[in-house]
Amino acid sequence: MTERFGPDLLRGSLDLLVLSLLSSSPGYGYDLQQRLREASGELVQIQAGTLYPLLHRMEADGFVRCRWEQSTGRRRKWYELTAAGKRRLVSQTREWDRYVACIRAVLDPVRTALEG
Repeated sequence: MTERFGPDLLRGSLDLLVLSLLSSSPGYGYDLQQRLREASGELVQIQAGTLYPLLHRMEADGFVRCRWEQSTGRRRKWYELTAAGKRRLVSQTREWDRYVACIRAVLDPVRTALEG
């Protein structure tokens, strides 16, 4: 069984993950939870109490917009990326890539020492 990532590690990347999901297609809360779980190989599982405040904040910041729709048989609030959200996704992706490269540079000597 694969252990999920801890909340401290996820805290700084949840916006990026949700923006990334919305870049491929709009979604409603439960849909986004399931897509994130599947895309992460079950490693990232966020609760509604974490996801909805994040979506509301991103809506207030202008990164997502929402609409009510009943196409799935029940009324759901759908979220989609705005142009500002796309720019934010690009910016955060670049920043995350730089951060990952930095962490790898710091950990590589440690990994080599532990393996050798």
